[in-house]
Amino acid sequence: MRKLSSLLAVALTAGTLLSACSDTGKESSGLPQGGKETLPAQQPENKPAPEPVKPTPEPVKESKPAEEPKKEPDPAPVTTPAQQSVQSQTYQPPKEAAKPTAADKKAVSWYYMKKKKGEVPGFPAEVKQLKPGQKAVWVGTGKKVYLTIDVGGELLDYKKLLGALRDNDVKATFFVTGYNLKNNPDYLKLLLEEGHTVGNHTITHKDFTTLTDDQVKQEVTDFEKLYKGITGQDSPKYFRFPYGTYSPHLLTLLTDLGYTSYFWSTAMKDWEPRKNGADDAYNDIIGNLHDGNVILMHQASKENIEAMDRILKQIKSEGYEFGTLAELQK
Repeated sequence: MRKLSSLLAVALTAGTLLSACSDTGKESSGLPQGGKETLPAQQPENKPAPEPVKPTPEPVKESKPAEEPKKEPDPAPVTTPAQQSVQSQTYQPPKEAAKPTAADKKAVSWYYMKKKKGEVPGFPAEVKQLKPGQKAVWVGTGKKVYLTIDVGGELLDYKKLLGALRDNDVKATFFVTGYNLKNNPDYLKLLLEEGHTVGNHTITHKDFTTLTDDQVKQEVTDFEKLYKGITGQDSPKYFRFPYGTYSPHLLTLLTDLGYTSYFWSTAMKDWEPRKNGADDAYNDIIGNLHDGNVILMHQASKENIEAMDRILKQIKSEGYEFGTLAELQK
């Protein structure tokens, strides 16, 4: 019995297996539980998946630095007249002065050529060669006379001299040496009190054409210091060369120091004794009267002091007025 049961079981199993094998590859007709028909999910075709489309790569561009925008040149600045005025006043360092030539340093002695009374004398040819920047005066204009007195020697009777000037209401310019200022400071003060002008006649009255430029400057500036030490004031910029000896270069040098150099159109050998005494002094001055006359007299001449009152009165009687060098200052 048991053997029969076993054989049935085996047969059933084998039949089941054969049935399964014969249905392979056919759609299943069996219904799932619940009796409803369910369509099987559609299987995708077994095709190779298409390769993804890759975007065409853009060609790689060479990296270049960004170009800077072109810069337009700045327009030239426009200078207004006002700016030009300011610029013209801007300090410019002085150019180095040219060295003086031998001709510039050539010594010249001042002189004049006397003419008839009333006519202006002739003067050295060198005056025509003076440059505009060289400040020098030797004659004025019009019916005027300019009295200058050099004080390089003794003072002598200065009270009589000043009395004659005061009595005739005449103001003179005294060119005084430094050693006279130092030895007679009260005389300098008296001259200024009387209304006269004192000019620079150097410290030692040396011939400037024999000195170096530095020595010349020292002669001039030492006088200035001495004058200020006595008076407390700056000395006027009036200068007279000792002996009337100068050079074009020295004129330029004195001009650069701020001075006007004063020569003359009437003079005399009054540093020597006069044969006819005071009459010689009187005749020399009156006989050469002319318009713009710049008169040079020396205080160390006793004949000049004795004749002074007569000379001043006669000049006025002939219609001349007395002026001052300030009127001729350059």
